[in-house]
Amino acid sequence: MKIAVYPGSFDPITLGHLDIIRRAAACFDKVYVCVMVNCEKKNPMFTAQQRMEQISRSVADLPNVEAELWSGLLADYAREKGAAILVKGLRNATDFDQEYQMAAINKGIYPELETVFLPASAEYQHFSSTMAREMIRYGQPLDKYVPAPVAEELKKQAENK
Repeated sequence: MKIAVYPGSFDPITLGHLDIIRRAAACFDKVYVCVMVNCEKKNPMFTAQQRMEQISRSVADLPNVEAELWSGLLADYAREKGAAILVKGLRNATDFDQEYQMAAINKGIYPELETVFLPASAEYQHFSSTMAREMIRYGQPLDKYVPAPVAEELKKQAENK
């Protein structure tokens, strides 16, 4: 069984993330979406639990995808899950430079772990979770940027304020 891990902070999950998840789900028997705690992101908009729930609702139609929380080293999570593959989405050369370094570090910790890079689909190359947070803060429509269950949840939250 080919098991892959797609890690990220997902604050919030975007359609770009969901595109990578769907493509990975078509390639691997099992995909764990690993919601990580990013130490550099001091004030996340959503708790880790909220992010995991957003992902779970967004991938409900994908039987081979499961979202989980993890606060340790990614390589340790992959080893624990029996995963041999990390899936990373790339929007541009800057993403590649950062992810290439991380791939080498993860390989040093867990030598059996390979990193597979999937280029972002053209319609999602310009968008990030940071941009989604800004659009949320300013009450902009979100349907083109986040999965429908997340957009609906955020719209309800805004209406209740």
